[in-house]
Amino acid sequence: MMFPLVRNALSSLRIRSIQQIRARQSHSKHSPDFHDKYGDILLASGTAFCVVVWVFTATQVGIEWNPSPVGRATPKEWNDE
Repeated sequence: MMFPLVRNALSSLRIRSIQQIRARQSHSKHSPDFHDKYGDILLASGTAFCVVVWVFTATQVGIEWNPSPVGRATPKEWNDE
């Protein structure tokens, strides 16, 4: 009983799907902007920069990355004084 009401309400709204929007945009010719020209290059170079910085930080800076104390921590002798 509720489904026909919801279906009619949704069909009455004129919602364009993403495919319809992209189809309309693809038919209109536009000159390439900054993102069209340099978007992929900037994304790739930013990703490479972040990877290089993290690799350098992880290997060269000397941070101790929470090593396990197993085998290194030994209990002290018990004193009965």
